[in-house]
Amino acid sequence: MAETGPKIKAIVSDFGGVLTTPLLNSFAAIQDDVGISAESLGLAMRHELEEGEELPLFRLERGEISEDEFIEHLTDGLESILGHRPHLHHFRHMFFDALDPNEQMIELMRELKARGLTMALLTNNVREWEPLWRPMLPIDEIFETVVDSAFVGCRKPEAQIYELTLERIGMPAEACLFIDDIATNCEGAEALGMNAIHFRDNEQTIAAIRAAVN
Repeated sequence: MAETGPKIKAIVSDFGGVLTTPLLNSFAAIQDDVGISAESLGLAMRHELEEGEELPLFRLERGEISEDEFIEHLTDGLESILGHRPHLHHFRHMFFDALDPNEQMIELMRELKARGLTMALLTNNVREWEPLWRPMLPIDEIFETVVDSAFVGCRKPEAQIYELTLERIGMPAEACLFIDDIATNCEGAEALGMNAIHFRDNEQTIAAIRAAVN
């Protein structure tokens, strides 16, 4: 999705699923632990929600509810499906134990920083999870700016979080290359004039990034 245009001066990368192995691995680990299907996990997330009401996960990622409140909602939903109340106190540890660093992408980010590009990380994340995810990767070594949805009160693909990122790095949208594994997040960035690459795998994404910055 990257387009020919002004010279790229800044990289804005997602965290989970781009700089790590796929997030689907984490959700699969949770499904295996609880003994449910992906469909059932989705139904539990939507437990007692009104039509059109957003998922508690989205509110969690904006820092509007706590991790404990989210787990309570999810547990209620799973109880309605399973007929018993599962223990999810280790939810965060299951999630992160299933993730590993994506070394190829991390090395590319190091290379781009060494070339003088401005480096930013833009993540939809959870306030209480910061002590787990930040030590996984050399975040502060590579990225001058980190924008975490849970601390700024907005999340991808909402326009506000891209605008905030651009403001913090001091770059126009057209000079930025955004990388994310979720297509709607890339579309949100492109709507503001950023160049975007939808991460599908390392080979495709690394080739696209190199083509965009050269």
